[in-house]
Amino acid sequence: MSTAQALRALADRLKASDKMPVVFLGHGSPMNVIEDNAYNRSWSALGRALPQPQAILVVSAHWMTRGSTLVDVSAMPRTIHDFYGFPRALYEQSYPAPGQPDLAREVVTLLASHHAAEDDRWGLDHGAWSVLKFLYPEADVPVFQLSIDMEAALPEHLAIGAALASLRERGVLILGSGNVVHNLRAMRPGGAPLDFALEFDALFSDRLQARDFDALADRLSLGTLLDMAHPSLDHYLPALTAAGATDAGDELTFMTDAIDLGSVSMRSFVFHAA
Repeated sequence: MSTAQALRALADRLKASDKMPVVFLGHGSPMNVIEDNAYNRSWSALGRALPQPQAILVVSAHWMTRGSTLVDVSAMPRTIHDFYGFPRALYEQSYPAPGQPDLAREVVTLLASHHAAEDDRWGLDHGAWSVLKFLYPEADVPVFQLSIDMEAALPEHLAIGAALASLRERGVLILGSGNVVHNLRAMRPGGAPLDFALEFDALFSDRLQARDFDALADRLSLGTLLDMAHPSLDHYLPALTAAGATDAGDELTFMTDAIDLGSVSMRSFVFHAA
């Protein structure tokens, strides 16, 4: 089934549920913001299919902390241009959505056992706004970010997702933004997908469909394949947090599953109430 077909089949079910879905988007290159391509067209289509949330909580690969999980409590999150050497048009982008300080402070309490703390200096990095511009182009839904603790073991990121799951019943869209495979060292613009990228992407897909999240968080068993797919785990961790926020009754829909630039998986997925 194509991404377009999957989204059409998903739309009615999403709007019929009072429970917000959990979304993970492979955001890839910042250039996806200013180019017209299959990736951002699929994000726009998903935005039209999604119910209107009360707020959006974003877990982005680009807010990394160590020893703590920070929650952005700013009233008007700033747009962060955290990339270098790209066209001027990218640096002119903004996403002026309001924050949700009261809810963000509740999330700090929810994640107390994960060394959570308030932060009012971050805002929205490009892992967040580059996809939100297509999901909710009017920037009219309150949004705030959650950092990823690079010192936390992989199972802890699943546990953080589980701690956030109750927000889905309160109209909160949990949005992870990263990439299932992200190895910029091996990147080949215009090149064919590399074997390790295809292998890890397929393994991730299989384990996710089987709801074997523990296997996806077992660094020892994933071994060198994980190291090849992710020289740094920052783009992988948001996918684990998103998976952790689901429950056994959710159905899974995959979106774009292409390997871009040889070594970047654009696979995206939505968990939604059956």
